Amino acid sequence: MCAKAPPQLLLDLSELVQHDARSGIQRVVRGMLQALLAAPPAGHTVRPVYDAGGYYAYAVVRQDEQGQPRYAAAPAGQEQALHVNDGDLFVAIDLSLESVVRNRAVLANLRQHGVRLYFMVYDLLPVRQPGWFVDGLATAFGHWLQAVAELADGLICNAQATADDLLAWLEDHPPQRTLPLQVGCAALGADLAATQPTSGVTEAETALLTQLAQRPTLLMVGTLEPRKMQGQALDALELLWQQETQLNLVIVGKPGWRMEALAQRLRRHPEQGRRLFWLERASDELLLQLYRASSALLAASRGEGYGLPLIEAAQHGLPVIARDLAVFREVAGQHAWYFSASDGAQLAAALADWMALHSAGQAPASAAMPRLDWAASTGQLLACILGEQWYRRAPVKLP
Repeated sequence: MCAKAPPQLLLDLSELVQHDARSGIQRVVRGMLQALLAAPPAGHTVRPVYDAGGYYAYAVVRQDEQGQPRYAAAPAGQEQALHVNDGDLFVAIDLSLESVVRNRAVLANLRQHGVRLYFMVYDLLPVRQPGWFVDGLATAFGHWLQAVAELADGLICNAQATADDLLAWLEDHPPQRTLPLQVGCAALGADLAATQPTSGVTEAETALLTQLAQRPTLLMVGTLEPRKMQGQALDALELLWQQETQLNLVIVGKPGWRMEALAQRLRRHPEQGRRLFWLERASDELLLQLYRASSALLAASRGEGYGLPLIEAAQHGLPVIARDLAVFREVAGQHAWYFSASDGAQLAAALADWMALHSAGQAPASAAMPRLDWAASTGQLLACILGEQWYRRAPVKLP
């Protein structure tokens, strides 16, 4: 008699295998993936999978352009569909809106065959603030949220603030289902070097690092988006520059949606290359050096599901200046300096206050900020799905 195969931990990487956009979520996916492959949960086999178009298949390993092994979709005609057994786990650590909605029947069938389904929820911003995103995203995200709430055995959030927001949303939109829906929390890791980082620093970028050392530098990390408030930060720096304040502003992030005017403003700004630097395609290697070379991280976003740059900054002892958001306070606690600002003038005043505190050695230090590596982060994930250590049970509505 053949021994029964160990249960599979099927990690859904549907977005990552098609295109690694180097977003914050995909940095999380890479970090969790590497941690789970390095230390699979006892008695389980970790198998990355992806949406192959109407069914899920096992991902394959290929070399990327830098010669590093990456999981990818199988060549056409060579896809290997999932073979599942009762007790397998399907864990969607990637955010793949369309594939989940498209494959509702497939996922429901997996559940009928004894596969438990779990999905990461990183934030609810597209349904809470649809104006911050591209047209249609709020609708697509709403359909995804409804689907996972009806299909999943559990939803795992990256912060308690996100979990509370999810539970509030489910209170207003209870899923129709007969079985309980659990909601858990798994804080994110902070080790950028463990997320298959991109490498490469050009001579010009090395010269930039030398140039930044001439005066204090504020670093902003994240795609140009309406909610990230890079425009307000630039307004504030322009006011400070008019007052002869010696301060650099470095923005690391690719251009996003509805940001054409700001992108043009940054590219044409008279301080570009002098005290203003927009790095659209910085490698992870360069980002790590910027964390070490800057004076503070400026986290000005109006809304976040977590705020990964805060703990990445803390890992390098970089002070954190953060907008007063509940999730930032959950992540950083007393190890960041918080501000509220409705315009550039208020932010400029707040930054001047921080600089005075920093010069006097009284600004909060970030080095003691609680943070996890990716092994500990996935440990919290596994504590939910294997250890049943859930945060709360969600409201549901019987069919």
